[in-house]
Amino acid sequence: MSKRGLVIGSLEDDVEQAALIQLWLEGAGYDTRIFASAAEFRRGLGSEGVDLLLLDWMLPDASGLEVLEWIRTAGNADLPVVFLTARASESDIVRGLEAGADDYVVKPPKQGELLARVAAVLRRRAGEADAAAQMEIPPYAVDLTRRRVRILDRDIELTQREFELASYLFRRHGRIVSRDALLENVWNLSPTITTRTVDTHVSRLRKKLELTGEHGWKLTAVYQHGYRLEQA
Repeated sequence: MSKRGLVIGSLEDDVEQAALIQLWLEGAGYDTRIFASAAEFRRGLGSEGVDLLLLDWMLPDASGLEVLEWIRTAGNADLPVVFLTARASESDIVRGLEAGADDYVVKPPKQGELLARVAAVLRRRAGEADAAAQMEIPPYAVDLTRRRVRILDRDIELTQREFELASYLFRRHGRIVSRDALLENVWNLSPTITTRTVDTHVSRLRKKLELTGEHGWKLTAVYQHGYRLEQA
């Protein structure tokens, strides 16, 4: 099981650097997804399948600033982004942060510092509840330790797969989540597989958790993209 089920993306075209970062992240208990170009990140629906992105500034097909602008104007605008780049001038750091990056780390990174900054950004974005293995999205409470979901004072009985799907969606509430991302991260299946299992499970989960607006939240299908858990 990965660290609280979190997936860290790395958009880095240097193969050796990407391998090192992956080694550090997975050693710390995170799952990882590596992207070698901006195009690969967009094709791979990276902003939907990761919980935080480490972003290089100098990429073969775009600048990190352009990628960040795309993220901040896309359906998953709140994706946490940390620049990891050799550009070390104060003006570059200021530009990166003003463009919407959550933090800025200069290469070559130090392992302990990078992991600490990733953890700090995730804590700030998710809140202390998530750090304590509890997600509170009133009136819903997702207990990641006991693996249960509660609505007000009611525990909802879910299968293991339904709970994994629920926790993945609740962690990303307000963001579009593609079927491909769900297949990869909840079912551990290739997104190239043709199956209706995601849609079937989402429909079942919507009914069980009453995610049709009566409790202030609804789980909606986003045409040609996937699903979004959003406020009603």
